[in-house]
Amino acid sequence: MANTWWELQILCEPDLEDSIFWRLEDFGCRGTASENKGNSSLVRAYLSTIQTQLLDLAALSLWLRQDALCVGVSSPSLQWQLIDEEDWATSWKQYWHPQEIGDRFLINPAWLPLPETTERLVIRLDPGVAFGTGNHATTQLCLESLEMRLSGIPQSFVGNSGKHEHLVIADIGCGSGILSIGALLLGAKKVYAVDNDPLAVQSTISNGVLNDIGSERLLPALGSVDVLTKLLEKPVDGIVCNILAHVIIELIPEMSAIAKPETWAIFSGILLEQSKAVADALEQNGWVVATLWKRKEWCCLNVRRS
Repeated sequence: MANTWWELQILCEPDLEDSIFWRLEDFGCRGTASENKGNSSLVRAYLSTIQTQLLDLAALSLWLRQDALCVGVSSPSLQWQLIDEEDWATSWKQYWHPQEIGDRFLINPAWLPLPETTERLVIRLDPGVAFGTGNHATTQLCLESLEMRLSGIPQSFVGNSGKHEHLVIADIGCGSGILSIGALLLGAKKVYAVDNDPLAVQSTISNGVLNDIGSERLLPALGSVDVLTKLLEKPVDGIVCNILAHVIIELIPEMSAIAKPETWAIFSGILLEQSKAVADALEQNGWVVATLWKRKEWCCLNVRRS
């Protein structure tokens, strides 16, 4: 018998959407999408019935109401239904459309035709069950930070081709590979991408192929910073890390060990109220926060070695 999934439908105020995405990711949802419904947002998410019982959904509903109370907006409504796996695999895709991010990127779902004309860098993406479609504020902040960072690389890094021919980046918690691919399209030489989820690693590999990126430039691997220390020939020039704040804090000493004195980093997945704790941990390990960019309740730290 085919596996079945819970399809969750959450009607909420738009200001609560990013918080709901974070809560759903933390809860273990596989695939999320949203659409506008008048003055509200309708968020869809999917959970395996093997791992989730009705009591779990009741608990999730309570947490969503508490989150709304904390930010002072009306409580969202949560409904759910059972669907077959083959329906889950495709149903959320109909709500995801091409999206411009920053000044240079266009995220284009892999199942839709490419635009006939565009001056933007097109990232073709089929995230599957991995995090990173470009819809979430944290992913957008990271891509915009990469755009800013790689537009300001010293000329010594840039060859005759216009690419940053010596720039090597580590993408920690790569998810769908969207940040790795974005960095490579901006001209980085090579990205080492790691994630603890084997489905994310496979998604990164597949999306690299979708974007015609060679395996010598995008190097995905299962694991975390400890795996990078074995793969890297020398410290990296840049780090991108879009995961949860408490995981970033835990990994900062290890990430510092793969950095050079001039290495920069981009950290996101951080709620505004968590930013001081992350910044303090960074400064204790020899990093300086250059800028903090925020979008709604999320922020992104652009940092460099002190």
